[in-house]
Amino acid sequence: MNFLAHLHLAHLAESSLLGNLLADFVRGNPNDAWPEAVAAGIHMHRRIDVMTDNLPQVREAREWFRPETRRVAPITLDVMWDHFVSRHWEKLQPAMTLSEFIDLSRAEIVPALPATPPRFVNLNNYLWSERWLERYSEMAFIANVLQGMANRRPRLAALSDSWHDLDAHYEKLEEKFWQFYPRMMALAQEKAL
Repeated sequence: MNFLAHLHLAHLAESSLLGNLLADFVRGNPNDAWPEAVAAGIHMHRRIDVMTDNLPQVREAREWFRPETRRVAPITLDVMWDHFVSRHWEKLQPAMTLSEFIDLSRAEIVPALPATPPRFVNLNNYLWSERWLERYSEMAFIANVLQGMANRRPRLAALSDSWHDLDAHYEKLEEKFWQFYPRMMALAQEKAL
């Protein structure tokens, strides 16, 4: 899962949106460094990552990547799941528009930024102003995201080419998404993630 899916599941679970978005920027045990609700959100994010990586649908989808991009398949798939959440938002969350959800998320997260790591602040500067969460619905934007990640981390250069794997298997990936994401939503609502 990437940013939008983590925020969505956190919202359904009534968990800290800040903690769930911040998790990739926090190392070790967050319990001593962060307020209880934020630390719980960080732990939830980590549990979701482990669960998602071990889902049979996700493991199968990784096998659809070419040998030269298979190493970065987990990262690429995380971005792709956000594409489907953004694209199908009205079906997934009919009571609230995506714009309303983004405004709600931003209102909770932005005031807390001064107490967060500089890299997280930098991410937020782009995430909200460039409307990433909405633009995930565009496959051209997904390609740009993967290219940007490849540019920033040379050891992940294969990300720039992994877009082709998504394009080649788009319908099958969408089918896999519908097989697991509604179940994750239900688990979030049951506070079981």
